[in-house]
Amino acid sequence: MVSQEHPPSRRAIRGRILSFTDDPAVVDGEGSYGYWEDGVVVVEGGTITALGDANAILPQLPSDVEIDDHSGRLVLPGFIDTHIHYSQSRIIASYGAQLIQWLEKYTFPEEARFADPEYAAKCADFFFDELLRNGTTTAAVFCTVHESSVETFFAASERRNMCMIAGKVMMDRNAPEALLDPPGSNGAAAGFEASERLARKWHRRGRQYYAVTPRFALTSTEAQLEACKALMDAFPGAYLQTHLAEHRDEVEAVIRQFPRARNYTDVYDRAGLLGPRAIFGHGIHLDDDELRRLHQTRSVIAFAPSSNLFIGSGLFDFERTVDGAHPVRVGLASDVGAGTSFSMLRTAADAYKVMQLQGQNLTALRAFYLMTLGNARALGLENRIGTLEPGSEADIVVLDGSGIPALKQRLAACDGDLAEEIFAIMTLGDDRAVAATYIAGSLAHTAQRKTSG
Repeated sequence: MVSQEHPPSRRAIRGRILSFTDDPAVVDGEGSYGYWEDGVVVVEGGTITALGDANAILPQLPSDVEIDDHSGRLVLPGFIDTHIHYSQSRIIASYGAQLIQWLEKYTFPEEARFADPEYAAKCADFFFDELLRNGTTTAAVFCTVHESSVETFFAASERRNMCMIAGKVMMDRNAPEALLDPPGSNGAAAGFEASERLARKWHRRGRQYYAVTPRFALTSTEAQLEACKALMDAFPGAYLQTHLAEHRDEVEAVIRQFPRARNYTDVYDRAGLLGPRAIFGHGIHLDDDELRRLHQTRSVIAFAPSSNLFIGSGLFDFERTVDGAHPVRVGLASDVGAGTSFSMLRTAADAYKVMQLQGQNLTALRAFYLMTLGNARALGLENRIGTLEPGSEADIVVLDGSGIPALKQRLAACDGDLAEEIFAIMTLGDDRAVAATYIAGSLAHTAQRKTSG
């Protein structure tokens, strides 16, 4: 159930605390995370002020501090999703098409409905409720081409005090006319002007960030991509989000449409759009030169395993991309609605399977790092979210596997092995494993558990 409580001035959250300090694949053993079997996170004014052993912290707290006792449950930083479409919530699980056909058959008709602000607002409310039910507290989100879709999104996010990254989709060709920035010579200018208005209003307002959002190279002229660069220059700290090399047919079409470009990545590079705040969805079909440029510019790829499987786009080579000769920064993403679950647990489970098919391995510790601190680092927000260290914003998720019978039985056999336990939660868990979600220390979602006698 979604809660809109009045937050206490100070709150302590007790449970089995797990928070990462580094990538477990880089720093061996417990050096990459902190774990307290009986720990406490203290929150004041939406910020974490203390973290540690319950026996050390609880006696020092004033008697009026509210204590949320989640003893036995896992308490972690809120999950982060680096690539998702709020406008596609109603077309999740749409049957039988690959990328271009999927866009034409399902995505574009649905996004046309977002011209109606009331429809957009209803979808935004549903979207945020689903994120909270699944323990996701921050996401990089695609809206639609309509300004009203962005206004309603950010207004809904602001009411919930959530840290969100979002922007108006920009398209000035190769899409239905109803979804284009005004076609013709003014399309790029119109998309720029609308995005500029939205960024001026919402970027860095409260916990919101604006993302310049060309859908992908096929739907933008060179003039529009240049306008995107101008927007990035005009709004320091803004993000660039788009799609890159998701499907082989898409890659071939981009090369035909941009004959002067050396490859797909070069289309964005020529427009000056690579960089540490640029998030490129998918990045499955990239050559060595493209990985080299993404590495050199510290650009980010959003790995969306569920979507890649569902659309039939291909298998993302995590090892080559993250740990290869030209390591690229990578975040984990659900990519709803081509992705089939809002749950980052389900997303991580699919990532494990995608890697298994290529003879690679994703440990549970690294998966939970990716969902939290790793994704915060990918977004450049590690000093604000993704960790439970004092000074961080108190976005928190509480996990409890007892609501899923098969998971409850599996956990009973883990014998206190933390890595084995969280692997079981990742593999068998979903929204039913989320007992509570906190936003800036305020309880935003709590699950209603049924018990059997």
